[in-house]
Amino acid sequence: MDLRTAGSVLVVFLWSVAGVLGQNTVKSVCALKGSSVDMRCPVPSVTQVTEIVWFNTWLNPYDLRWDPKYDGRVEYSGTTEKDCILRITDLRQSDITTYHFRYKTNQYSEWKYSYGFTLSLTDLKVERIYDNTLTCSTTCTLTGNPTYIWYKNGQRLDESTSPQYKYSVSSNYDNSYSCAVKGHEDLHSPAVCVQGQRCYRVTNTKRRICVLKGSTVDISCTYVGYYSTTSSFWFRSDKSTPEDLTTDPGYAGRVEYTGTYKGPFTLRITDLREEDSAEYRFTFKTDNFDWGHSFPGTTLSVTDLQVKVTPAVEGQKTLTCITTCTLTDNPTYIWYKNGQRLDESTSPQYKDPVYSNYGDSYSCAVKGHEDHHSPAVCVVGESCMNVTYTHQSICALKGSTVDISCFYTHPSWHNVTEVSWFNKWESGVTKDLSLNPEYADRVEYHRQTEKDSTLRITDLRESDSTEYKFKFTTDEARWGSSFPGTTLTVTGFQVEVTPKWSSEYKTLTCITTCTLSNPNPIYIWYKNGQHLDESTSPQYKDPVSSNHDDSYSCAVKGHEDLLSPAVCVQGQSCYRVTYTKRRICVLKGSTVDISCTYVGYYSTTSSFWFRSDKSTPEDLTRVPGYAGRVEHTGTYRGPSSLRITDLREEDSAEYRFTFKTNNFEWGHSFPGTTLSVTGLQVNVTPAVEGQKTLTCITTCTLTDNPTYIWYKNGQRLDEPTSQQYSSNILVVLGHSVDSYSCTVEHHEDLHSPAVWKQTSVLTAAVGIIVVVLVLILCLSGLMCFRSFTGGSDASTDTESVRPDCNSDTYTALNMRTMSPDYDTLISVHPDPNSDTYTPLNMKTRSPEYDTLANVRGISH
Repeated sequence: MDLRTAGSVLVVFLWSVAGVLGQNTVKSVCALKGSSVDMRCPVPSVTQVTEIVWFNTWLNPYDLRWDPKYDGRVEYSGTTEKDCILRITDLRQSDITTYHFRYKTNQYSEWKYSYGFTLSLTDLKVERIYDNTLTCSTTCTLTGNPTYIWYKNGQRLDESTSPQYKYSVSSNYDNSYSCAVKGHEDLHSPAVCVQGQRCYRVTNTKRRICVLKGSTVDISCTYVGYYSTTSSFWFRSDKSTPEDLTTDPGYAGRVEYTGTYKGPFTLRITDLREEDSAEYRFTFKTDNFDWGHSFPGTTLSVTDLQVKVTPAVEGQKTLTCITTCTLTDNPTYIWYKNGQRLDESTSPQYKDPVYSNYGDSYSCAVKGHEDHHSPAVCVVGESCMNVTYTHQSICALKGSTVDISCFYTHPSWHNVTEVSWFNKWESGVTKDLSLNPEYADRVEYHRQTEKDSTLRITDLRESDSTEYKFKFTTDEARWGSSFPGTTLTVTGFQVEVTPKWSSEYKTLTCITTCTLSNPNPIYIWYKNGQHLDESTSPQYKDPVSSNHDDSYSCAVKGHEDLLSPAVCVQGQSCYRVTYTKRRICVLKGSTVDISCTYVGYYSTTSSFWFRSDKSTPEDLTRVPGYAGRVEHTGTYRGPSSLRITDLREEDSAEYRFTFKTNNFEWGHSFPGTTLSVTGLQVNVTPAVEGQKTLTCITTCTLTDNPTYIWYKNGQRLDEPTSQQYSSNILVVLGHSVDSYSCTVEHHEDLHSPAVWKQTSVLTAAVGIIVVVLVLILCLSGLMCFRSFTGGSDASTDTESVRPDCNSDTYTALNMRTMSPDYDTLISVHPDPNSDTYTPLNMKTRSPEYDTLANVRGISH
């Protein structure tokens, strides 16, 4: 903290002459608990100080800066009589003692000692003297001629240099009074009743709170009113007019009130941001009273963690975990080296000096908030082992897609040998997410470079809520697996209707279990399936009437298909449609059932399914493209199902349901079920040396976690005791000449095309072609020889080998009965992503190529 820019503090001038111990007098200082004090160093005006130490025990003159009781609260500044200052912040009862001073100068290398000051601390208290006179009392006389401020029922009155309130007060049972010192209004006295104990008053649990960015804080108070309370809320003191935080867009989805009258009434703020640093006040109303808005509340400071590196002995550094304010509740600090957890301590300073190793990085965190750690910093230079996550926490919608990314560094002379993302680890062993069956077809390393990496997870599920970490290994070091990563929380939407009891109007709020990471989301509202309007607030703009027929639902723009269930404003008999699944991915050629349940207050007269991409809703049973493939089944309140058979890729669309009664029609803009139709393909990628990884891929994530089936040379691979062949991933030997295909259980007839893996398919293909061409050349030579030696007979024989298009000797190739040799030929098309194939180098080509070129007449 910069002493020049600090807030109001008590500054005490201690003039003394440095010399023999005992020649100095001790100054007494009285300050408020929770405040700060600045003490000038007792040094001669002509002295240049070279070293300073403040201490409070003669037997052990231990520097206050290293005393755990003063962690983060003591600071020295300046080296001359004019600017040498000791500052102690957040004064506590344990700080009451006598402080001493020792120093060295540019003229004397030995320590010189001096008495400093004796510190006393006090609280403020309102006392009634005589009959109607109030005074602001303390247990010691405050230093510095303070100015006193008075409050009545939470409203500021006036100021005075006298601790005694200037006016007589009436013995009104409703009224309460409080006092404070100017510059320390947050350290005011408790409000007290003039008469009895039932006056209006608010008592804050804590005056100041310092917490970590990204964490959650509870700010609480108790309040008492002589009459029943009609309303109450929290607000920021820096607003021109008090505004209920629950209606402030900046706190949307992050604020919650809990508690009851006289009990602790709590303001909870989640996902704290630096801009949340402010003073928070509480107010309440009764039928004839309003608690004043100027009464000081609780000051919240939001900070992050930083590692400060300072020189120690030669070749070593001292590490300190610093904050911009003193964290509340005496935290325990945790340290990490190169991503590996080290130890814990109640001190923010790492226990030992560390060596100046160019490859090492360090980070710190607070126990219970490990996910809000400091950035890792290099001990020396800027090119150490380090991983920095773009987000420490992410809140995403169920069914959506999320990107989790990080940046990583390492010494320039290291070479990266392995990278991976993981979310489970036991005894230091981690499992690559891309090989985890729970994430089959849903995980992709969307971006991977030498500096950054992005993990993409699609079709998010609630079970995906966990912490995700990145690790990498170089040829000389490894990033530890215990370093906190990015915590993902998956949530859905719900419409909250308040109040829950019967009332003429209701308030609707679109809520989630966490604050969406999507910045400034736009909320969309639906009434009875019809799109209403959009807003940046999660609360619907107007109270709605308590109509038993009406239902409401909400969504976020860009994710309309992930909307909340429709809920009734009153009762449970409103009009509503609930889809069984929001998204379905199925195989081309299969059959799908898309279903929903619907409720109507009156009997239904008609219902049908339609595609949302048509300009006007059209019953699918009447659409020519679905002729003979669509069936609509179901009854009122039961699941209403749309069955589509012999699925085609063009069937991919969003399908919606609508129904009518005599006086109602369900809206056509209510999002339905999105259907994606896909085929199966086998993707081949290099694995470890000598192996290939086969992956059964689709263009979307198949519904219901299917079991995969693999075929080798047309024969099913099946080992009941092993999970090896039920996953969509299969590892095979790279020199295999076998064919592989995949399918899904219960859809064995819809398998993928077969693929072949050979050590050098091109070489094999060239060999086969050479053999065939040599045979043709030999046959041609034989024919030529016979033509020269056999006269007309030879001629006749030669003519007999000419192909006759009408002869049944030549037939079209039957793809179902074709020879495996043909399969081998058609599979030789080079894969540009496979290391099996390389471009032909014209300078280093094999002589076999020249032979082929001459036969086919290729010029080169």
